[in-house]
Amino acid sequence: MKPAPFDYVAPGSVAETLDVLAEAGGGATLLAGGQTLMPLLALRMSQPFILVDVNKIEGIRGVSHTAETTRIAAGTRQAVALADAELKGAQPVFNLALSHVGHHQTRNRGTIGGSVSLGEPAAEMPATAVALGAEVEIHSRDRGVRRVKAEEFYLGPYMTVLEPDELVTAIHYPRWGSDAITVFREVAQRPGDFALVGLVGRVRVAQGKIAEAGLAWFGMGPTPIKARQAEAALIGASVSDIDTRAIAELAVADTDPFTDHHATAHYRRTVGRRIFGRTLGEALNIQQAAA
Repeated sequence: MKPAPFDYVAPGSVAETLDVLAEAGGGATLLAGGQTLMPLLALRMSQPFILVDVNKIEGIRGVSHTAETTRIAAGTRQAVALADAELKGAQPVFNLALSHVGHHQTRNRGTIGGSVSLGEPAAEMPATAVALGAEVEIHSRDRGVRRVKAEEFYLGPYMTVLEPDELVTAIHYPRWGSDAITVFREVAQRPGDFALVGLVGRVRVAQGKIAEAGLAWFGMGPTPIKARQAEAALIGASVSDIDTRAIAELAVADTDPFTDHHATAHYRRTVGRRIFGRTLGEALNIQQAAA
């Protein structure tokens, strides 16, 4: 099929983009990497009146760091972010999760902001933002700038708090420190596929106890899901006393998996429970998790 007719604009600045969105009355769709949008247009599952190509806006690409946060501009290509050595050092779990996004070819076009904004429940980038406590920077012509916590950004499958006149311009990731431990595991049918079950996050150990924990699921419900009960049980616990199986039960209790043609909800719960216990155990060198 061919896309339905639409007008095409390629703004040169964020301000110009916001003007177009504000005046479109909800009829505009943004084009960044186009990895999801182009097939939807071809199948006429998306029929915007105006296609707003943001690829010419220089101000929405690049990575910057402070002592507390890493700011990744929304238009930054996934391949560029993956090749950034400083970003890898500052955000190792982000880098690891990003290496599982799509394929080499798609990462050359896909953008960080596009993946985070789309809100695919089985994708790595939205869950990573939730796990790490990231904030999404959003601009509007009439209401200015706001920042929304990633865990509050997602409302349902492909549904976010974004208003039709708003543009995601960056994602801000807290820096956890060099002593934080990466937690990541993904189960997919093939490399590059969306996850059937996925876990991402970090934990930080201080003086033999868990000082911080940020963990989230993907592929385990209608949105990325923060493992709140598991985090609460971990923080303050002595590493030597952690029962990874019990923590895994708490983590799975926060999920809402579904049955589709790829896997059943029961499969997702069972696999989720196992990979959580095993991955946490490996990260903290707790032998019971592998038993």
